[in-house]
Amino acid sequence: MPVHVLSEGTRPQVPGHLTRIPISVITTSTDVTDKIIKGKVVLKGPLVSLAADNFILKTVIQEEGSVLSISSQSLSINVILFGTLAKNFNHSVYQGNVVVASGFTVGKSPTVHKDNLHPCNLLLSEDGAHIYVLHQQHPDPRSPPASKKSSSLPPQVSNTAKAPKYTYVKLGNLKAGSVINVYGVVVFFKQPFKSRGTDFCSTLKIIDQSNQKIGCTIFCEKLEDHPKIFQIGDIVRMHRVKAQFFNKSIMLVNTFGFSVVTFDGVVGTAVEPRTSSRSFHFDQDDRQMVEELRTWAASQAVLPTVTATVPLSAVQPKLYFDLTCQLLAKAPIDTTCTLLRVWDGTRCPHTLLKVIVEPHITEGQASFSKERENLIANVLVYDNHVEVARQLKPGVFLRIYNLRAIPGSTKVPGLTSSQSEEIDHLAFHLHGGTSYGRGIRVLPDNSPDVQELKRVIEAFQENDEEEFPELNNSDLLEVWSTPPEYLDAEKVDCRTERSCGHDMQPVTLSEVKQSGPGRVHHVNVQLRAYEPCRFHEALKLYCSNCTSMQDVPDDELVASIFRDASKDSGPINVPPWALSGQIKLQRDSPDSSNQALTVHLLTQLMSEGKTKDVILLMDSTLEETCQLMASYQNIIPVRSSEGHLALLDLSAPFLFRDRKRYYGCKRCSKAVVRELSAEGVEVMDEKIVAEALGIQLLQFVLLVKLELQDATDTLDVWLWRHAELFFSVSAEDAAANQEAQNSIRQTMDSLCPPGGSMGQRPWLDLCLMAYQAEDDDGQTKTCYQVCHTTVIKPSST
Repeated sequence: MPVHVLSEGTRPQVPGHLTRIPISVITTSTDVTDKIIKGKVVLKGPLVSLAADNFILKTVIQEEGSVLSISSQSLSINVILFGTLAKNFNHSVYQGNVVVASGFTVGKSPTVHKDNLHPCNLLLSEDGAHIYVLHQQHPDPRSPPASKKSSSLPPQVSNTAKAPKYTYVKLGNLKAGSVINVYGVVVFFKQPFKSRGTDFCSTLKIIDQSNQKIGCTIFCEKLEDHPKIFQIGDIVRMHRVKAQFFNKSIMLVNTFGFSVVTFDGVVGTAVEPRTSSRSFHFDQDDRQMVEELRTWAASQAVLPTVTATVPLSAVQPKLYFDLTCQLLAKAPIDTTCTLLRVWDGTRCPHTLLKVIVEPHITEGQASFSKERENLIANVLVYDNHVEVARQLKPGVFLRIYNLRAIPGSTKVPGLTSSQSEEIDHLAFHLHGGTSYGRGIRVLPDNSPDVQELKRVIEAFQENDEEEFPELNNSDLLEVWSTPPEYLDAEKVDCRTERSCGHDMQPVTLSEVKQSGPGRVHHVNVQLRAYEPCRFHEALKLYCSNCTSMQDVPDDELVASIFRDASKDSGPINVPPWALSGQIKLQRDSPDSSNQALTVHLLTQLMSEGKTKDVILLMDSTLEETCQLMASYQNIIPVRSSEGHLALLDLSAPFLFRDRKRYYGCKRCSKAVVRELSAEGVEVMDEKIVAEALGIQLLQFVLLVKLELQDATDTLDVWLWRHAELFFSVSAEDAAANQEAQNSIRQTMDSLCPPGGSMGQRPWLDLCLMAYQAEDDDGQTKTCYQVCHTTVIKPSST
């Protein structure tokens, strides 16, 4: 029995020859033969299955009698359990139990700098290790005898511990450094979005009866592990979150063992937990807690005014709104945009945008009757929301947050050359970023909003049976999720052409791997896979001076820099070479519609009678700056700093020119706002502006990782120094030009067709260069680059 659950009168007890050792004195050189550790389980992670009958589980044990705090982290240690021992521990041990462990080994903790626990961890497997579980540290002689062993547990487990009793901390009583459980009413939230790393991030603010609003930041690798929040007022319960100070205020972050359950916050609705966990604790006390929070929130003015959920029948131009709808079909437009075809059973009073896509790329029904088309809204989803849209299946019910109704004729992806643009259409755009809670959420079938939507659709069908004789109730609610059959697209005979002067015979990938760095090879291979799949992630900024490479800042970050600069704006001493003026723009935003905005415009006069080629712009938003690009050739955003002009943080572009944005290297730049001399300058370009402002100009580059394959092996190679030659497209054009982006996407689709077999992929003649580089751990390894190679497409006739 590797796991023994002991209670009063149970035999055998912990063997007498074992000696207890304090957790705080354990090191990798400690002799742990016949030693035991005793402590309280303060965190218990999930059971992870690595393979058949092979499991792993991580738990944290705290020295018995100690209090977990920042100053006593060495009294808590990570314990890693393997195999059936992990499985039995998961069944029989609960957080709060006191346990004794023997037969363990000691290793270095790889997470010591992250969790600040003991620098070592304990490793236990079924081979010689034992866990003894005590139900009560000081048994009450009046307590009833232990119950018999549950037949549902594995035979190695001798008893079952009681279900845990959780305690919850009020938000007004949080202490930094503590790991606690909380309840709260959601007053703000953002749908999960992709972070800089491998995790998704979601943010929310909650409040309870203590009237303390607390921000929460949650990082989880899987979307389903994030809180399932549908609207302001929902109630959230979080276990094992850590309180910590950030920007002079306390906030909550998820920690090891984090779990979350959410509930509808409307008084009178069913208390049904929303969670992806297969098992979770929920009893009458939890139900009472939810009801109390619902009643309290309903009686208080604690919930902010939110964007209204509006049916299509009530949508007006320029409106920002939330839409509850059903997804009928979807189709990719390009790497940064996906089309969602949705309806809610009501008819929009305005002419809606028509977007034409090829039937074979549509998932769901490709065409509808003329009458049905009048009820369907085409929603264009951009940037970070594309990844979420790719996972949606036709037939699901959605809530799309902060959707924008855009009036007028707009050139949008998907419009073909033969399609005329409508003058009075209404387009629906879900812009990139997460401002105002922007995002998409799938609603469960038991959601009250979904039930109401189904009733509307059913009522519509009953009233229009004659108009839609071919449809019945199941047609409307169970939407076609199987893509239509179609013939395979015509194969594009792409090939590659080397422009190098090397005279050598092609070798296999196996031979390439056996050769050392500093060699050049010719190979005949197929492209097995590539990453990133989202084009905008392949665009990077490269500094030729310090050879650093960074991601292109997203619009949300850049917009926040503009907002912060505008907030900090103060009086300035306008230099004599600049003229101060003002312009008025029409602000178009959900919270201040149709208000005129005054923007300070500092116009630099060029010498020798030249025109006003460069302007300095202050107190504008990112969107307003982009509007001015149509009227001014070179725009330099500036701010007020101690009464003088200064450039914005270099995470934002320092120059907007001809629909392009230019960035500077923070490490190598010594930025200063000064007069730009026009002497001897015919055209004021980005290089001249950067040099005059003391900025090291960053270069747009493309960085793609390719997985190559031949009959002998596979090999990961990089494509970046010669990427523009490879695609016959400049990275700078790709950053600002949709046509250039489409060209790259079409090239990759021809070399690695989505869903196509290896037999459909062309054989490529590549030149590879092997070189040495250091990885993140400082270890030297051999890397490979594609060089001197161009993709050749057949000329159209």
